[in-house]
Amino acid sequence: MFAVKSNPLLLRSPSVFSDKRQRRRIISRSSGWRSVQVQAVISGGDSKTTTSSPVDNKVSNGSLQSSSSDGRSDGGTIEVKAVVMIRKKMKGSVVEEVEDQLEYFFNGVGQGIQIQLVSELIDPATNNGKSVESYVGGWLPKPSNIPYVVEYSADFTVPSDFGSPAAILITNLRSKEFHLSEILLHGFTGGPVFFPANTWIHSRNDNPQSRIIFKNQAYLPSQTPPGIKDLRREDLLSTRGSGAAQEQERKPHDRIYDYAPYNELGNPDKEELVRPVIGDLERPYPRRCRTGRPPTRSDPRCETRIEKPHPVYVPRDETFEEIKQDAFAAGRLKAVFHNLIPKLAATMSNSDIPFKCFSEIDKLYIDGVSLGDEENKGIIENLLVGKVMKQVFNSGERLLKYDIPAIVKGDRFAWLRDNEFARQALAGVNPVNIELLKEFPIRSKLDPTIYGPPESAITKELLEQELGGISLEKAIEEKRLFIIDYHDMLLPFIKKMNSLPERKAYASRTILFITKAGVLRPIAIELSLPPTLTSPQNKKVYTQGHDATAHWIWKLAKAHVSSNDAGIHQLVNHWLRTHACMEPYIIATHRQLSSMHPIYKLLHPHTRYTMEINALARQSLINGGGIIEASFSPGKYALELSSAAYKSMWRFDLESLPADLIRRGMAVDDPSTPCGVKLVIDDYPYAADGLLIWSAIQEWVESYVKHFYSESNSIASDVELQEWWSEIKCKGHADKRNEPWWPKLDTKEDLSFILTTIIWVASGQHAAINFGQYPFGGYVPNRPTLMRKLIPQENDSDYEKFIKNPQLFFLSSLPTQLQATKVMAVQDTLSTHSPDEEYLGQVTHLHNHWINDQEVLKLFSKFSARLEEIEEIINARNKDPSLKSRTGAGVPPYELLLPLSGPGATGRGVPNSISI
Repeated sequence: MFAVKSNPLLLRSPSVFSDKRQRRRIISRSSGWRSVQVQAVISGGDSKTTTSSPVDNKVSNGSLQSSSSDGRSDGGTIEVKAVVMIRKKMKGSVVEEVEDQLEYFFNGVGQGIQIQLVSELIDPATNNGKSVESYVGGWLPKPSNIPYVVEYSADFTVPSDFGSPAAILITNLRSKEFHLSEILLHGFTGGPVFFPANTWIHSRNDNPQSRIIFKNQAYLPSQTPPGIKDLRREDLLSTRGSGAAQEQERKPHDRIYDYAPYNELGNPDKEELVRPVIGDLERPYPRRCRTGRPPTRSDPRCETRIEKPHPVYVPRDETFEEIKQDAFAAGRLKAVFHNLIPKLAATMSNSDIPFKCFSEIDKLYIDGVSLGDEENKGIIENLLVGKVMKQVFNSGERLLKYDIPAIVKGDRFAWLRDNEFARQALAGVNPVNIELLKEFPIRSKLDPTIYGPPESAITKELLEQELGGISLEKAIEEKRLFIIDYHDMLLPFIKKMNSLPERKAYASRTILFITKAGVLRPIAIELSLPPTLTSPQNKKVYTQGHDATAHWIWKLAKAHVSSNDAGIHQLVNHWLRTHACMEPYIIATHRQLSSMHPIYKLLHPHTRYTMEINALARQSLINGGGIIEASFSPGKYALELSSAAYKSMWRFDLESLPADLIRRGMAVDDPSTPCGVKLVIDDYPYAADGLLIWSAIQEWVESYVKHFYSESNSIASDVELQEWWSEIKCKGHADKRNEPWWPKLDTKEDLSFILTTIIWVASGQHAAINFGQYPFGGYVPNRPTLMRKLIPQENDSDYEKFIKNPQLFFLSSLPTQLQATKVMAVQDTLSTHSPDEEYLGQVTHLHNHWINDQEVLKLFSKFSARLEEIEEIINARNKDPSLKSRTGAGVPPYELLLPLSGPGATGRGVPNSISI
């Protein structure tokens, strides 16, 4: 097996350096450059020109200039130069600069970075890939055409029988890590050979093993050249950990991927923060990345927590880059300012009291939240510096001034109207819960001995009063009745939720009807509480009514539905179905698929930043006492509710967009369409635009898979791919490993469906339910995340207060001012694109050389062109006056699935990955 660390046998091989003088010449030639030791593997084989280079616009698998046709040496050598591209720090202290200058000195004498080139061909003397070794050297780096990248070089004299390079081993002799962007080898016949890296290279002080970087050639496991077969296996093993290290706490420099349940959200050592383990047979859940922290004192099943500002471990290459860190820090400051600066929250005049009038809400966008006195301003100024300070402070003494959310920007009263309430079920931030009403009467599936009679309180007579003269049967037959049903999901938690201070919720059902004009409107709302001895069917049904009292009660009922919707959106559709379910796919991809594997190369852009954002969420968003618990109705039962939803409804095979639409009755099978489905409501923006994105991804994936898997049994015989899919099912989603609905992985069609689903979830699905959070939720009355009062009945003590001042009662039922601003800040952060966002169909210049296959690059170019066409189609739809869900007076256009966006909270753009 090829040793990953530097191998002295390689230096003594007669095929490497023939004498010590030759090795000294190589070191001498590199001494004028900053020193980096690079080990590269040379391989035989033909070369293919593929993509453009930032250096000389040519790419190749480069064969040696003087190699013979049978790979034997003709006695000649060639000179090879390695250009090593390192991403420089964008900021640093004076101490760091001094340390760097000292390291420049050692680099200059060849003690910085060692490089070893490794061949596809076996060296008979070592039974490993042929190799040569050198050092990256130099006092000063060369400038690069990429502003934040610097270039260094290393020189090699390579025997002619080495063939083409296939891998490079990097040993970092410095005391600090560095970020390697790419290595280019010059001197081969076909042009430069690219080794895309985009990885952190740890110091040998932290880990003596060298890092392995493969060239941009995709190989199935069976196609791996003999000289690098062992390297392929060694690199995969390094991502899994081994021996004692497997059980130890992870260190920041580690790149180990493994699984663990959600057992660190609470703190059993503090009574108020005791939370159950999420991720077992009782409370099933996807797995998250293992950190190896020690157990708590009170419960050995639970892992100790790390609180801010200390980071939660994720593998080193999964962490935010500096641009992303700065953007996220500015947003996160807004979200947690009340925790960072308790004195500020205490001195805010309206810190934790209800809004008394709508003008107080409007002031958040006009005046912002004041810092108060100069002392408070000084506190914040001491905490913040530089760019983050400038982004957070909008003007003068204001800390938080919010942009006007899209939902009220064009029409400040739109949220009050029934048609807008219904429109958001099709074109809002949570357009994935509306279903076709297929059967009547409506019945619960919950145990009637616990939750009361299963029949809904919504009657045929009541509905027909709202149907404009047609019968209920005809409305169902014509597919004109729809339902948003949270009854069974929420009712088991309502008693516990309502026991929390200042929380009052119902389990809701909402019936909607689409008119002949194509306008959807709500016609009945059922709100349920757990049964009692005196009220076994504790359900009430509300309609719009015809007097002032009924109108205000109807507004309260819609607010409770919106609160249910906000909680299910955040905990189930957003967090669970995208963030949490993606993490096992990412872990398995790194553990089981070599970076040379074509499926790894396909999926890698769709994994960027997800593990880091999930770790941050576990630290401050979904944790015990975190923002979700503080701001949403389920409170400390939030993740238990999310687990119950995973148990009852999550299925991988139904996470594809067409399958989900058919399951909900919002589409029917239609083989004549590109996606095989026809929408029941044509004017359903999320579905209509989403199917465009889905079909583009599907076409790209199918062509990619077909290109690499041409043999009939190539899928079944791909050992890495089969282990990858097995691990996703059996470890990543271990609590559902025995479910019969998991797709098989035997054919190209199976693989294409699985990959299209994963990429859709990471890109289009997440974009559709994430980046509209502030545009729709930033105005609290439109989407309150919790309600603090039940709807008053005539014999209730609050009823008289409600009658006297219904507006004040409505506002007092919403989140308090501090709760509201906290949620607004979080939603603003979550809705914001970072300046370094990578969008679907794009390749940034640091990822230009991800593959050297010309046919694949043509297929990708076709995918990118299709996304440009989709953008034009969506823009045209948003100008079509017949589409009522996306056009009209004051109606914001539906842009959440427009592929591209600039930075900021734009309400548009489909990133490659779940990056926020």
